[in-house]
Amino acid sequence: MFRQLILPTIFLVLGYGFWISPDFKEIAAGVAVFLFGMLSLEEGFKAFTGGLLEKLLKRTTNKLWKSLSFGVISTTLMQSSSLVSVITISFLSAGLISLTAGVGIIFGANLGTTTGAWLVAGLGLKVKISAYAMPMLVFGILLIFQKSKELKGIGYVLAGLGFLFLGIHYMKEGFEAFKDTLDLTAYAVRGYPGVFLFTLIGLFATVIMQSSHATLVLIITALSAQQITYENALALAIGANIGTTITAIIGSLSANIEGRRLAVAHLIFNTVTGFVAILFIYQLTMAVDSISYFVGIEADNYTLKLAVFHTIFNSIGVILMLPVIPSMVRFLERRLKAKETSRRSAPKYLSQSASDLPEAMLAAVRQETQHLYDNAASIIAGGLSLPLNAIHSNKSLEDVIFNARTVIPTNIDQQYEESVKSLYADIVDFSSSYQGELSADQVEELFRLRAAGRDIVEAIKDTKHLQKNLSRYFIADNPYIHHEYNTLRMRLASVLRELHKVRQKSENDSATILSLDRLRLDMEEYDQNLNHNLSSLIRQKLISGPMSVSLMNDSGYASDVTRKLVQMGEVLFSESDLRTKSIEQSLSLSDEELTEMMHSQHNNGKDRSIL
Repeated sequence: MFRQLILPTIFLVLGYGFWISPDFKEIAAGVAVFLFGMLSLEEGFKAFTGGLLEKLLKRTTNKLWKSLSFGVISTTLMQSSSLVSVITISFLSAGLISLTAGVGIIFGANLGTTTGAWLVAGLGLKVKISAYAMPMLVFGILLIFQKSKELKGIGYVLAGLGFLFLGIHYMKEGFEAFKDTLDLTAYAVRGYPGVFLFTLIGLFATVIMQSSHATLVLIITALSAQQITYENALALAIGANIGTTITAIIGSLSANIEGRRLAVAHLIFNTVTGFVAILFIYQLTMAVDSISYFVGIEADNYTLKLAVFHTIFNSIGVILMLPVIPSMVRFLERRLKAKETSRRSAPKYLSQSASDLPEAMLAAVRQETQHLYDNAASIIAGGLSLPLNAIHSNKSLEDVIFNARTVIPTNIDQQYEESVKSLYADIVDFSSSYQGELSADQVEELFRLRAAGRDIVEAIKDTKHLQKNLSRYFIADNPYIHHEYNTLRMRLASVLRELHKVRQKSENDSATILSLDRLRLDMEEYDQNLNHNLSSLIRQKLISGPMSVSLMNDSGYASDVTRKLVQMGEVLFSESDLRTKSIEQSLSLSDEELTEMMHSQHNNGKDRSIL
C-alpha cells in the first residue's frame, strides 16, 4: 500500500512546485535530464561489458585490495556506482566472484563516488559546461543510430555526458533564479537537529532518484547558489551516501542469496559510515578546514570543501570497515542462509540478476551445468556400484574396486527424475529466455554449454543401459567375466577421477586438453584389448556366448559414456576465452587421429613381438 502511494505523492509535490514557481520547473528538469544522462551513460558502458570489464573483474578480485581498487577505478571512470553495483551483483550471483571480493568492490565504489563531487564542484560550476553538452548530444545521437554495437556504446556515453552537463547547467541556473523569489536558507536548521533532519532529506531524495550522484549534484548546485547552508549540505551528503544503498537492495531482490548478502553488507557499510560522520561531524568539519587550507582551497569555497568532506568520511568508512570484512562475510553467511530445499535439482546460480549482462548469464549457465554434472556423476558412480567420494579420493582405484564387491542399489530412472531432468530443463529455459544481445562468440559459447548439458544427460542414459549387466556380472562366479566387468568399472571410475582432477586444476587449460585426450586414448586402447581378450575367452570357452555379447554391448556403452563426459569436460572445465578454446580444441586429438594412433601402437606392438 505504501509503495503504491509513493508515485502519486511525488507527482502531486512536483505539480504543486511547478504551479508556484517556474524556477522550480528548471531545477526539476535539470534533475530529470541529469538522471536520463546517468541512464544513457550506463547503457553506453554496458555495450563494452562483454569484454574488458568482465575480464578485469575476474582478474582483479583474487585479493581484497584489488577488489577495492577495482571498485574505486571503475566508479571513477563510469561515474556510476549503480552500474558497478549491478555488475557486481550479477557476477556474484553467477558465482564468478566471491562474496569477499564483492564487498571489496562495493566499498571501493563508495570511495569512487567522491570523484563525482570533485568534478562537479571543481569543474562543473566553474566552466559553462552547457557549451560542451550540445556537440556531445549531436555526435552521440548520430552514433546511437549506427548498427555497430561499439559505435552505439560510444554514442550512448557521449549522449549521457551531454545530458549530465545539461542537467547540471539547468540545476545551477534554476537555483540562481530561485533565490530571487524564495530564499531556502530561511529554512536552515542548526545543530544536531538540523544534521538529523537534513540527513533524512538527503536519504529520501536519493531513494526517490536512486542516484547519489544526482543528489550530490543537486546539493552542490544549491550550495553554490547559497540556497542551503554549508552545515546542512554536509548532512544532505551523509544522507545521500546512506540512501545509495537502495540500488544494491533493489538489485538484490532478483539475485540469489549471495546477492542479498552483498546488499546487506553495502547497507552496513553506508550506515556505519553515516553514523560515524554524524557523530563526529563538527570534528570532521574542522579537519576539512585544515585540509582545505593546506591544499589552497579558499575558506568560502564551500562546494569544494563539501567534496573534501565527502572524500574524508567515505575514506574513514573504508578504513574502519576494511579490517572487519572477513568477520562481516562470516556473519552474513551465518545469518543469511539459502532456503533449505530437499531438491538436488534446485538451481543454485540461475537468477534474474545473473541475466543482466551476457557474460554473467553465460557464467551462470556454466556454473549450473557444472552443478548438473555433480548430480550426474553421483548417479553414474551409483550405476557402477561405486561410492563417488571414494572415486574422488587419493586411494588407488584397484583398492576402491576391491572394496566395492557388492551391488549398490541405484534406481537411475528415479535419480534422473529427481536431480537431473528438471535442473537441465531450468538451464535450457534460462538460456533460451535471455533477452539481451549476444556476440557471435557468445552465441557459440552458449551453444557449447547446451551441448555439454546434453552430453551429461546422454551419459546417464548410457550408464542405465550398462548397469543391468554390470550389476549382474561383476559379482558373478565366473572369474573371467567378473574380471572383465571390474576392468570396465575401473575404466569408467578413472574417467570420473580424472575429470575431478582436471576440474580442480582448470586454470591450466593446455593440461586439461592433454588429460582429456589421454582418457580417450585409454578407452580406445581398452576397446582394442577387449576385442583381443574376447576372442581368446570365447575360443577357450571360458565365457559363454551371451556373456560375450553383453560384454561387447556394454563396452560400447562405456565408450559412449567416456566420449560424452570428455566432450563435456572440454567445455566446462576450461577457463580460457572462446578463441583460446578453439586453439586448444584444434590441438586435441580427433577421433580419426586417435584411431591412427591406436593402429600405430598396435602395429608397433606386433613388430616388437616378432623381434
